[in-house]
Amino acid sequence: MRSRRLLGQAWCVTDERQTETPPERDTDRDSLMTLLGGRTSAVDASLPPVAFGVGWFAFGESIAAGGAAAVVVGAVIAGWRLRKGDRPLAVLVSLLAVMFGAIIALRTGHAADFFLVRLVTNAASALAWLVSMAVRWPLLGLVVGTVLGQGRRWRRDPALLRAYTRASWVWVGQYVVRLVVFIPLWAANAVVALSAAQLLLTWPLVAVCVAVSWWVLRRALPGDHPGLRHPVVP
Repeated sequence: MRSRRLLGQAWCVTDERQTETPPERDTDRDSLMTLLGGRTSAVDASLPPVAFGVGWFAFGESIAAGGAAAVVVGAVIAGWRLRKGDRPLAVLVSLLAVMFGAIIALRTGHAADFFLVRLVTNAASALAWLVSMAVRWPLLGLVVGTVLGQGRRWRRDPALLRAYTRASWVWVGQYVVRLVVFIPLWAANAVVALSAAQLLLTWPLVAVCVAVSWWVLRRALPGDHPGLRHPVVP
């Protein structure tokens, strides 16, 4: 009787161990898209340029109509973001970028110049990410580390520093892809095509960029690393 009881206890312990699921690594739980807020910002960035293209085409290739449509949509998005609790400075910068693009197009008389701000910001972003990797302060690590409240601890972890550097190349590629597509369309004054490209190369491209950089991060970290939230500092 006693042997059966002991056997039953042993079976219960074994069964509990078998049903326990190993704790997920932070890199499996955390969503890079959530940390970076990429989905909302990407969708917001794509709507004003689309509105510009629709307004420009619908009103007989009128730059004024396209600019007005873009600014109205940008203002509506700004109001929605402020109501949602986004930082006022970030909202203001986004709206000013739309207004600045409309002013440039009106001044030059070329509708495609509305997208010049996008071209410049993508080129500057690619350069900034490259420089950050060259000086061993990859921007991906800075952004994620700041969001996670890690200060500079992530940089003192050699594995995390290497992983963030490798994953940052994916983000450089994102900006380069946009430039390769946008520059010929801008040179050809293809406003409708630019609007469509802006839509396709914003949220969908950001989603692909996040997924690929997430995969690179996971592959670059050693198997026994505790994850993004827990830098291994000597």
